[in-house]
Amino acid sequence: MNIHSLRSPGLLIICIVLPLFAGVAGSFPTLSSIPTWYTGLIKPPLTPEPWVFGPVWTTLYILMGISLYLVVREGIRNNPARLGTMLFAGQLVVSVLWSFAFFGLRSPVSGLATILILIVLVLATMYYFYRVSRIAALLLVPYIAWICIATYLNYMIMILN
Repeated sequence: MNIHSLRSPGLLIICIVLPLFAGVAGSFPTLSSIPTWYTGLIKPPLTPEPWVFGPVWTTLYILMGISLYLVVREGIRNNPARLGTMLFAGQLVVSVLWSFAFFGLRSPVSGLATILILIVLVLATMYYFYRVSRIAALLLVPYIAWICIATYLNYMIMILN
């Protein structure tokens, strides 16, 4: 990012806070289900240690916010930027809904259905973000990779339990 792109630090902060806020919203059903329901589940191989999730999600939310900033600063009158921003908002909502489906309802089946929708929305977001800023799309690669890992975990928990 060059010095010119930091012309609006306030906008950057807002763009980073939005995904972080979604993460906090999704943490409510998650944190209450981990010590009761989740710990009793049979988990698949390659399940990360519990301490990994917080730092990974925080990093991903920050990268997502920077990605959003790179697109929004170009102006949402631009059709790809507008569509990408709408898809970004939609995937944030679905991400929170996944926490409620999987942890809140304690339903790996509902979680899997939700996370598959999330994958489609994130890929669509990346497509439109790429049309505005390649860097913005690339900043979402770790996010989609982590969602794919989460999909594997969700699916295997559904099968094993």
